[in-house]
Amino acid sequence: MSISIDALRVEASGPEGTAVLLDDVTLRLDAPRTAVIGENGSGKSTLARAVAGLVRPAAGRVLVDGLDTVEDVKSLRRRLGFVFSHPGAQAIMPTVREDVALTLRGRGLNRREIAARVDAALAEHHLTELAERPCASLSSGQAQRLALCSVLVGGPSVVLADEPTSLMDLRHREILASRLLAPAAEQVVLVTHDLELASRCDEAVLIAEGRVAGHGVPDEVIETYRMSLR
Repeated sequence: MSISIDALRVEASGPEGTAVLLDDVTLRLDAPRTAVIGENGSGKSTLARAVAGLVRPAAGRVLVDGLDTVEDVKSLRRRLGFVFSHPGAQAIMPTVREDVALTLRGRGLNRREIAARVDAALAEHHLTELAERPCASLSSGQAQRLALCSVLVGGPSVVLADEPTSLMDLRHREILASRLLAPAAEQVVLVTHDLELASRCDEAVLIAEGRVAGHGVPDEVIETYRMSLR
């Protein structure tokens, strides 16, 4: 499993003309867990969305295990899960249990099999006691755990999570980190300001002003980031 990014350029149109969000980004991500770090507005989230096929490149291409994020988007959707930075907007169904079960629909499973998988997923994410709660009543931390649970229950090969631990207390952050850093998917890419979480990954990428400013061992990339802020 690998993510290959070649000369990626992403643009956005606005009232003042075209803005370049990413420019000439070339990366190959092979590690099981990759952290993407950098300042606000650096292009971190745009990079994750480009890998997920949610942003169309102005130039260059992105391949996820050989699948082109533009040409093979339907196949990509079956293999990749995305956890958004605003988890409340990700829940679709009325209750926690129903939202997790939705991911398993259309996969040839009977009701008993779906129920068993949902129960197991809820337990793994410490959501069993919230199973019948309305999604709209969850705290931000609970909603983020639900978003990740609903993604992972589908068994994606790749998971991208955009600021998954933001606005979380220590308990919720540790629960989420344990699931993201466990072998729940072949490859996980984390966009994060949480440098402690980034240090626990296998590799890190530093994005600055839409370009790659560092890539390698997490502690070294984090130190490069810290030095750039002085």
